[in-house]
Amino acid sequence: MPRSASRSTRYGAPLPAIWAALISVYLIWGSTYLAIRFAVETAPPFLMAAARFLVSGGALYAWRRLRGDPAPRAREWVNAGIIGLFLLVGGNGGVVWAEQFVESGLAALVVSTVPLWLVLLDAFRPRGRWPRAVAAAGVLLGFGGVALLVGAPESPASDASAAGSTVLVLASLLWAAGSLYGRNAELPASPLLGTAMEMLTGGVALALLSMALGEWNSFDAASVSARSAWALLYLTVVGSSAFVAYVWLLRVAPTPLVATYAYVNPLVAVLLGHFLAAEPLGARTLLAGALIIGSVILVSLPAATRRGP
Repeated sequence: MPRSASRSTRYGAPLPAIWAALISVYLIWGSTYLAIRFAVETAPPFLMAAARFLVSGGALYAWRRLRGDPAPRAREWVNAGIIGLFLLVGGNGGVVWAEQFVESGLAALVVSTVPLWLVLLDAFRPRGRWPRAVAAAGVLLGFGGVALLVGAPESPASDASAAGSTVLVLASLLWAAGSLYGRNAELPASPLLGTAMEMLTGGVALALLSMALGEWNSFDAASVSARSAWALLYLTVVGSSAFVAYVWLLRVAPTPLVATYAYVNPLVAVLLGHFLAAEPLGARTLLAGALIIGSVILVSLPAATRRGP
């Protein structure tokens, strides 16, 4: 789940390179939802997420420091920690916990509502941007799709799956809040170094949460299946590489083009979940998905918001 794109409208790199990076973001981030589902089949969710972000964040931080990025200041670490708590503990942590009980495709569709939460949160902050009619309609349409998807599942929902769906909605809200905070937070000039710091601080927080919940004491490495282990490796190495591609795209590609990840990722996730994990793909899921993705397109249109008084 990435943060919102910047306002860039020009190309700063060759188009083939931009499209190669964009397609990798489409496919890799879309596939991470299924990988998370496979990983948490036999691995504790928060311990798994902590390991993923500590390893990938540590490697990215070391690389950027070796490349000459200056050491972050204390204030930058504090801001990165706040963002890491919202994005990786509240956002991603909520997703990995919820995917113990809900399908990966459903998770991806609910998480795709992050742009809708951004519109609402941005409207109510001081001097925020208020949505115009088209964006307001998109927000209503999108949350109608979520209600259809979560509130009336095609098969009877257990208490666990209902809790998982609720946590997914909360995770999307927390990710949006962290993204909004990150817009004006003091962070390193290098976006990749800032991303590494967020991964590290979020990974530490996830590890502490895992310890507090007793996952460390009950964890048995021998009980982790090969599929879960390969999924964790995929998330750590391949999944994290999409962050690098995304951050690069924010600097060299137009915002509307980069923002298309928000409605391509859930399509990829739903199709992979259906064909590789036999997740149900009924009429209600298709309709709810169409409503949510259509709403994201509406709120992503140019001039969809205006500056508040």
